[in-house]
Amino acid sequence: MSTRPPLDLELDTLLAALPPLPALGPGTLAQLRPYASTAVDRVLAGRPIDRRDVADPALTVLSPPGVTAAPCVYWIHGGGMVMGDRFSQIDIPLEWLEQLGVVVVTVEYRLAPEAGGAALVEDCYAGLLWVADHAAELGVDPDRIVVAGASAGGGLAAGVALLARDRGGPAVAAQLLIGPMLDHRNDSTSSRQFAGVPGVWPREANEFGWQSVLAGGTVSPYVSPALAADLSGLPATYIDAGSAEVFRDEDVAYATGIWAAGGQAELHVWAGGSHGFDAMFPQAAVSVAARRTRSDWLARVLGGLS
Repeated sequence: MSTRPPLDLELDTLLAALPPLPALGPGTLAQLRPYASTAVDRVLAGRPIDRRDVADPALTVLSPPGVTAAPCVYWIHGGGMVMGDRFSQIDIPLEWLEQLGVVVVTVEYRLAPEAGGAALVEDCYAGLLWVADHAAELGVDPDRIVVAGASAGGGLAAGVALLARDRGGPAVAAQLLIGPMLDHRNDSTSSRQFAGVPGVWPREANEFGWQSVLAGGTVSPYVSPALAADLSGLPATYIDAGSAEVFRDEDVAYATGIWAAGGQAELHVWAGGSHGFDAMFPQAAVSVAARRTRSDWLARVLGGLS
């Protein structure tokens, strides 16, 4: 399909200036994985943030000094479920730490294809259980834990929220899903529109990511949340996406499903936004607007829980 929404002009210019990378696939995964990681020591340098690393489950806790009974953002990184680490896109939740005083806990989960099926989402759920169990020592208010993530991390965050609902806890106060990867079927209009298109996460990369996770096994709605038949009982939800990305339509459908079930969801589709635009180019005008809108929503939600 050749007809597709255009990119934001500023983003188009910025993307065109990036060095070309090979298409993601079995032969290039090892080559591309380093690009999805973040040098966290450089990001944290000079910031008044307390850091604690946990081995089992693999987590890092980032806190404002001296915090007590603070809200917590439980962060799940992106990378198509095949790349990245717990510090990928960490600048996004660090903004909330600095602006809103939240404790950020970021989780390491196993990646596909080395791990598959429900292993990834179960790793994330295990980390959430640990946070809830250790809330007092972390200075976290257990009634104000928000699960959040970008791209694959957004899909895993949605899966964690479903698991927490269906297993009776831990309590999740809200979920914040940034361009989430929600539907393994990869067959929406937006997915077809961005097939064969050079750029960020085209349909072919999405197909490789899902095949790496599923490998022909049974597909669980906790892994592919678009399959969930019941979206009732979920916490307040924020979903955003770009109009010029594969995940646009599955993200809109998920918000619609939450509304149909009587839930509360706020949805933003940013005109001209490519996948991950605000993480790649935070200085772009549309990225500034997206980050500000997201942070304002989180502040409102957390304020209502005080």
